[in-house]
Amino acid sequence: MVSAGSGAKMIGMPVRFLRAVTAPLLALVFMTAAPVGAAPGSDPAALAADLVAADQALRNPSAPEQVLAAAARRQQVAYRTLGAHPEWDAIARPQIPPALLAVYDRNIDARRQLTALTPPKDSLPPWRVVPPVPANELLDCYRAAEAATGVPWNYLAAINFVETGFGRINGVSDDAAQGPMQFLPSTFAAYGNGGDIHSPRDSIMAAGRLLAANGFATNRDRAIWGYNHSDYYVRAVNDYAAVLGGDPAGFAGYYRWDTYYRTTAGDLLLPIGYASSTRIPVSEYLATHPQ
Repeated sequence: MVSAGSGAKMIGMPVRFLRAVTAPLLALVFMTAAPVGAAPGSDPAALAADLVAADQALRNPSAPEQVLAAAARRQQVAYRTLGAHPEWDAIARPQIPPALLAVYDRNIDARRQLTALTPPKDSLPPWRVVPPVPANELLDCYRAAEAATGVPWNYLAAINFVETGFGRINGVSDDAAQGPMQFLPSTFAAYGNGGDIHSPRDSIMAAGRLLAANGFATNRDRAIWGYNHSDYYVRAVNDYAAVLGGDPAGFAGYYRWDTYYRTTAGDLLLPIGYASSTRIPVSEYLATHPQ
């Protein structure tokens, strides 16, 4: 929930997760190992069953928010953990019902692409983690950008998700990309139409213009690669966009996912309210924020 930090930005490039390319901010957040403090256990079949139960809970929009948030956390941890263990595939995947299998495969693949994109860090980032703007406002922004640029809303949402967890991550990448869609200021100046790089609406509109200018209508993958120069990134965005566009419960689940950061000590939760102006050694953070 990752991006992370940076590298090649094109447009910046997204951020975080990358490097010779750049890594989306959230990318660093999308991790390989299970979160510190999370006890997924060593039973992949049980973990897959819990994932299915969490997914079913998220498909009941009338459930209390507390129930939905807990289900999203279980879903996120399950995908993160199963994604980190390809050797469990033969046991876990058969536990997934046919109706959920395409969504499952996309999420597992996206996790592995983002993991390949970002190495673990020994310090935590100079970010602020904040609540995202309301879900309906984000959806309005994506739809408006689609209407104006022709870039489908689910691809804009997928990039927003991968880059900053729908705006939860407020920080600057290693190559100076910033804002909810992680633009370099120079690129935003070209596509932002005089807007605010930190505004969800302005940055989402700018992303639509950039992708359209990169030829999204005729070569989607090339346009996404132009946003962040990485084949891993392109594949992850395509995976999440497919889920968002094809599964009514996809956005609601992702919207509730937390922000985790991939470190040499495991995946650390950076809760809403996390704030630092400098990098923090992992050992120092864990001494005061056990997980």
